[in-house]
Amino acid sequence: MTKGIRLEGVRKRYGSGETAVDALKIVNMEVAAGEVVGLIGPSGSGKSTLLKCLGAIIEPSGGKMTIGDTTIYDQGWKIKDLRALRRDNIGFIFQAPYLIPFLDVIDNIALLPMLAGGPNGKSRESALEMLAALDMSHRAKAMPAHLSGGEQQRVAIARALVNRPPVVLADEPTAPLDSERALAVIRILNQMARQYETAIIVVTHDEKIIPTFKRIYHIRDGVTYEEAGEGREY
Repeated sequence: MTKGIRLEGVRKRYGSGETAVDALKIVNMEVAAGEVVGLIGPSGSGKSTLLKCLGAIIEPSGGKMTIGDTTIYDQGWKIKDLRALRRDNIGFIFQAPYLIPFLDVIDNIALLPMLAGGPNGKSRESALEMLAALDMSHRAKAMPAHLSGGEQQRVAIARALVNRPPVVLADEPTAPLDSERALAVIRILNQMARQYETAIIVVTHDEKIIPTFKRIYHIRDGVTYEEAGEGREY
């Protein structure tokens, strides 16, 4: 698959009849390769549901989703193996790093390509390349408990990008960090997006980082609209 993601009229309804809830009513989004966009909205607006649809975790109720030139959903999944789709084409970064505590940094990152069938040596080589890009090579053999919060989040970013996915979904990645570390994470995401031509969507409530986005999607009552961001560089 090539890079970038596009959503056209994506909807999600939970339940049926009088108890039905339309979590997503009409979602239109487009994120190009090499771009980082913000996704913001109040609690209950549909952010979590949208992220799960984007990540092929739950099935939309309608609309179309495309990664690069490949339609992955159009009134039904067009990809048979959703697990492989997530593994190879969608990276995830969460509010908590969720590192495996009994694996060192390099094995935390290399685990995903290993699970995809990659040779152990090649998987660790890819992990080391990601660590070098993030200025973390010196922490390759460290255990997660010995890392700072900012270092743990860098490892989580490396893990999300190690398979070079076209799309990365970041859910509140800076929430537990102070201003300096939060802005450092956003700088890294922008760097990685450009370097690996990855489309990155950042769901956030973090007022510290919202001014950094050049484009922002708002979601309210299950409907998206776009506005230009400030695009500040710190």
